Amino acid sequence: MALNRPLARFCLPVVAVLLLQLPVRPAHAAFAPDKSYLDDQAVLDRLQRDAFRFFWEYGDPHSGMAYEANYDWAENAVAVGGTGFAIAATIAAVDREWVTRDDALSRLMKIVTFLRDKTPRQRLHGAFPHWLDGKTGKALPFGDRDEGADLVETSFLMQGLLIARAYFNGPGVEEKLRAAITGLWEDVDWNWFTNGEDDGLYWHWDPKGGFHNGLKILGYNECLITYVLAIASPTHPISRKAYDYWTSGAAYLPRSIGGYEVEATSLSGGPLFLSHYSFIGLNPHLLADAFVKNGYFVRGVKHTLANRGYCLYEAPPQNKYSETFWGLSACQTKNGYFANDPINDNGTVAPTAALSSMPYTPHYSMQVLHTLANGMKRRAWGEYGPYDAVSLRDDWVSNYLAIDQMPMVCMVENYRSGLLWNQLMGDKDIRQGLLAAGFHPPRHAEGFPEAVVALRRDGDEVVPDAYAMRRHPDTGLYGLPFFLEQAREVKFRIMDADGETVFETTLEAAEGANTLTFAQFMPPEDEVLTVFMDTGGTVHTLPIRLY
Repeated sequence: MALNRPLARFCLPVVAVLLLQLPVRPAHAAFAPDKSYLDDQAVLDRLQRDAFRFFWEYGDPHSGMAYEANYDWAENAVAVGGTGFAIAATIAAVDREWVTRDDALSRLMKIVTFLRDKTPRQRLHGAFPHWLDGKTGKALPFGDRDEGADLVETSFLMQGLLIARAYFNGPGVEEKLRAAITGLWEDVDWNWFTNGEDDGLYWHWDPKGGFHNGLKILGYNECLITYVLAIASPTHPISRKAYDYWTSGAAYLPRSIGGYEVEATSLSGGPLFLSHYSFIGLNPHLLADAFVKNGYFVRGVKHTLANRGYCLYEAPPQNKYSETFWGLSACQTKNGYFANDPINDNGTVAPTAALSSMPYTPHYSMQVLHTLANGMKRRAWGEYGPYDAVSLRDDWVSNYLAIDQMPMVCMVENYRSGLLWNQLMGDKDIRQGLLAAGFHPPRHAEGFPEAVVALRRDGDEVVPDAYAMRRHPDTGLYGLPFFLEQAREVKFRIMDADGETVFETTLEAAEGANTLTFAQFMPPEDEVLTVFMDTGGTVHTLPIRLY
């Protein structure tokens, strides 16, 4: 049975939550909770619920699937990938009691029955097109000669379905849902999409043109989940040789972007959705490989901070970006759909960019959320949450897209509870696939490797600022990740700018990943504090700000 109480739901994705001791400065012990903490919780609830309603209330009545958009694209076009994200969002909705378990099961059974019985998947080797007609199940053209299988959108759909299969683990209708999902999952012939070459996957295939456009899926981009599912398939897996094509391109090299050393990236970092779509279900905290040695979580943090840094310090001033209004990703623009990033910037912020980055940069993402929800009021927020795109430069806003609204629900839920990560990462097929692909937990050096310090401009120089910490919206606690080479007693001390000790504690910590959690003990004054971690011979330090 799902846990529905907020505190029971809370589950840090990192390994350990540790014993607390009282702060040295007891005069501040009664400070929390305060209005800002309660406001954070309320605005996150509002964001998730409003964005989820785009699927739940506006979705296609015939298929149950998510519409691609709520403005004039293809008539009755339902989105295969967007529906995968919506299915995952439905799990969050059930767990937070926005919808009943029975209602969610009814909706998901409608979707999987439609997918199984009405779509052209059988002649597409188990895969699905990008778009479907919501009434007939017929493939709708996404572009020129693109009415066949889209393996990437299929993978986004399967990610959501496997999350639902793990979550609905009861008898009766839940058992029927699991069986139907398993049938769809096992029917996808991932190996077919290697075109017999055993050297990477092709994005598209259709019965008329075959692999006509020759587009192979080469990383790094949003398609990590595609390769993980392909090698994890219990019925039609690809080989490790075929998987290795994914990591063989230049975009899997490390690069310096805006002062941040980012592993596996293009020259600009790319739009921020690259750090979101695959991590609806894959937990980046637990994943590293030969190319992303510091882990996909650190990669996502640095990608997000580099995108934010461009908006703050390098973008044209007429774009009107700021600390509370930043984030470039693929979205609608005044001149059509566009993949925005630091080298392709047309002055349009996609709210999903910062808000779906909540697991990576919670404080900086919350600044944007409060601006969209309160500072701009109805200028940037409508019936289904923040609009898909907002341009202050052009005084223009878009409407809604499923592939932007749904990831916000999912990634915020992963930040708050780890719920969706826990479902997919617990799947036996996925665990075996990750091992086959060479994934392992990050092998960090001792210290604070996941606590990435933001950079700021000081004249012509880029200098480190501090690690921004914000209280968790469901527990009210700060969480500071740290790593140890072996289990031992660790002493922590936090000192203010005057050298006064304001907090200290001693605890027994495990080998590997840990999290120091503590309650707020002083007002958030934007003061830079310093954390000292004494491991009995080595002292690690970290500048922090508490918000």
